This record gives sequence, structure tokens and C-alpha cells, in this order.
Amino acid sequence: MEIKTIPHSEQRYETCGDYWVDENGVQQVRVSELSDWRYEVLIAVHEIVELSLARNRNIDEGEITKFDINFEAAKARGECSGEAGDHVHAPYRKEHFFATNVERLFAAELGVNWFEYETYVDGLGSRK
Repeated sequence: MEIKTIPHSEQRYETCGDYWVDENGVQQVRVSELSDWRYEVLIAVHEIVELSLARNRNIDEGEITKFDINFEAAKARGECSGEAGDHVHAPYRKEHFFATNVERLFAAELGVNWFEYETYVDGLGSRK
């Protein structure tokens, strides 16, 4: 597994965390560079938990990425809001919810205010 932080503008689509398996079979995780290292760790942990559960449950990564890209395009057109993984039709909804629960617990242990963190992450698109 390779985990990297990258400028937000270099994400494959409008997201702060992304994962896929590359052509060599290596799990890749990308996290947007953020103002607080703890935020980056929280996103990385979320992505690792989500991808692990999806992989264990044989949920195709390509389907996840396709859903996310389509969701973000619809969101940009004002047709939906929120996070792709929260959507009722997300192929990885259960896995996303579990990863978010882990992320919230970890945030509390790191002393991260969840509301401030969520507000910051939700505003990333406007800071590109």
C-alpha cells in the first residue's frame, strides 16, 4: 500500500481522499494536503478502512470510482449534496458509514473538533 498527500487540485476528481489498485496490484491512497496533519491522518484512516472493507466484500473499485465521479458531477450541477458514500445508491455505503464511525472515534482521540474538521473539508472545493 502506498499512501501520499497531494495538492487538492491533483485529486482525480473532487474529493479529499481517494483509493485504487494500480497496474502492479499496489493499493494507492491519496489524501489532499490540509492545514492540519491530523486531518490528513483522519482521511487516510477513513480511506484505508473503506477500501479494506470494500475489497473484503468484493465491491469493485471501478464501480466505486465511477459512482463517485458521477455523484460529484451531479453535485456540481446542483442535483445533489453531501458525500457520495452517504448516498442511498452508493455501492459502498455500508463500508463508508463504518469508516466514518472509525474516523469520528479517532478524531475524538486526536482532540479534533468534528464540526470544524467537517466544515474545513467540505470547503476544499472552493479553495482549489
